[in-house]
Amino acid sequence: MAFITPDFTAAAVALSALSIVSLVALRGWRDWIQLKREELAAGHVAAPQDHSVPNAGSRIEIADLKERLRKLEAIAAGVDL
Repeated sequence: MAFITPDFTAAAVALSALSIVSLVALRGWRDWIQLKREELAAGHVAAPQDHSVPNAGSRIEIADLKERLRKLEAIAAGVDL
């Protein structure tokens, strides 16, 4: 059996390890997807958010958008900024 060399053995072990890790990751992915399906079916949301008060980042973005809108309206009206 001349074809069994240390390189061949290392490649076979590496391929086996990769296969095992891939199968475990696939199983975890499928279980996670099933969990999310069950949560959706039950009507549960992972983290319900209170939309009554926007966070600081949203307020900054809204203020930036309002300023851009004012500038565009001024350009459309022919006002020099």
